[in-house]
Amino acid sequence: MADNKDDSPLISGQDSLRVFEGLNRGLSRRDALRMLGVAGVVASGATSLFGAAGKVFADEAAAPGKGKPGGRIRVAGMSSSTADTLDPAKGALSTDYVRHFMFYNGLTRFDSHLVPQMELAERIESDDATLWTVTLRKDVTFHNGKPLTPADVVFSLNRHKDPLTGSKVMPLMAQVSEVKASGPNEVQIRLSAANAELPSILAVSHLLIVPEGTTDFNQGIGTGPFKVKEFKPGVRSISVRNPNYWKPGLPYLDEIEFIAIGDEPSRVNALLSGDVHLINEVNPRSTARITASAKHSVFDAPSGNYTDLIIRQDQMPGQNPDFTLAMKYLLDREQVKSAVFRGYARVGNDTPISPGSRYFNADLPQRVYDPEKARFHLKKAGMEKITMAVAASPAATGSVDIAVLLQQSAKEAGLTLNVNRLPSDGYWSNHWMKHPLSFGNINPRPNADVIFSQFFQSTAPWNESAWKNEQFDQLLMLARGETDEAKRAEMYGDMQTLVHDHCGIGIPVFISNIDGVDKRIKGYGSNPLGGFMGYMFSEQIWLDA
Repeated sequence: MADNKDDSPLISGQDSLRVFEGLNRGLSRRDALRMLGVAGVVASGATSLFGAAGKVFADEAAAPGKGKPGGRIRVAGMSSSTADTLDPAKGALSTDYVRHFMFYNGLTRFDSHLVPQMELAERIESDDATLWTVTLRKDVTFHNGKPLTPADVVFSLNRHKDPLTGSKVMPLMAQVSEVKASGPNEVQIRLSAANAELPSILAVSHLLIVPEGTTDFNQGIGTGPFKVKEFKPGVRSISVRNPNYWKPGLPYLDEIEFIAIGDEPSRVNALLSGDVHLINEVNPRSTARITASAKHSVFDAPSGNYTDLIIRQDQMPGQNPDFTLAMKYLLDREQVKSAVFRGYARVGNDTPISPGSRYFNADLPQRVYDPEKARFHLKKAGMEKITMAVAASPAATGSVDIAVLLQQSAKEAGLTLNVNRLPSDGYWSNHWMKHPLSFGNINPRPNADVIFSQFFQSTAPWNESAWKNEQFDQLLMLARGETDEAKRAEMYGDMQTLVHDHCGIGIPVFISNIDGVDKRIKGYGSNPLGGFMGYMFSEQIWLDA
């Protein structure tokens, strides 16, 4: 199953499940007070930074900037189909996510550092990370004038548990035992087991809030910054400013036409010709064309997306830890960054938590390219003269080029690697995780629990290298229910050390999202969820024409 598709999976609790593609890394360097207090994530108990009360209040929604109101823009995404939908539960393409964030709001919302901020929720509280109380904002109305009530939240969350809904996050919601109104402006969410990351889960686009009883989603009735003027699946949507939006002064734009242009060169041409104002998924090789234009710019948004070398630990030669270590030393990370991704990447360190991320272990020594150390470990493993194949495919972003660089590096250590270039069609089902040496490509995830649970836990179905470590598994379970932020961060740091030292995964770089932007667009920024400012650009930008 291809993880670099738009409908990539997520996991919660102990199950593997499917959620949306754009969920990127947490890119936060904020201190714990900022991370907890502003995020509204409750850490309670005597060991909490906030004492035993267990109540943390989020800041009010940030006041809008000095944007210029008015104007119409045209935006081109990379994918669309006749299955395009305005039902958040069924979102499967980046095109869907952009529209959903135009028309709806969630209880929480990821900021530009992937810290969940309060959105329709004014406050979220819990004493044990199992029973959560959500207090809703007052005076919020849907596009049809109906006020937001607890019943809307109960309906919006519970519908994901009904198989008839066809929700992409139905397994995710299996951990939710009960959602009920507990007051005139309050909802209680009970989980089957403690999960301190519930505020992050509630920020997922599929869990955006819709009116109670909604069955027809073609009108996109939500509480969001824009209203639906036209929606033609597979063709385009036109959204118009919501004059009654609950965030004063937002949005700035009057209208957004959103289309898709699947071919990347054609998408770039449309930007440069002035046919569109904004595009996503720019190939690094196209950046020179865009930067050469006086009217356009490239936006480099760091992300948690990575293409990884998979060294299977359940078969030879990867069963030998010295061989695994040798392969990691043969990854020339700086060369991969410059030659394969034209600098639009950040150097990795063989763990899935990217530099600058929330919970990133900055104390872990950076592994560097060292063919002599690789030769030493190959000799120690008795494999310094072997010949073997490494499977790569265009399906795993940049993997063919990385494999060729690895082939050259291996020669320096006396190892002969033959690059087996496989077609994209069928790669994920027929080859991913099925060779002694191969490549994968993993889309960003919203938090450390998700990425560790899905790809590194011993029982995870997508445990790429078949790595099993009892200590790692125990830490994962403990961290999930740990409400003390500092303790949880320490656990995640220890887990990264275990992955770095022992797992059969080599991560040379983290790949940036690249957007192309008309310079008349102002207020544009990045969000590690994905391109288009984490699909949430609509209420944040303005046109200075």
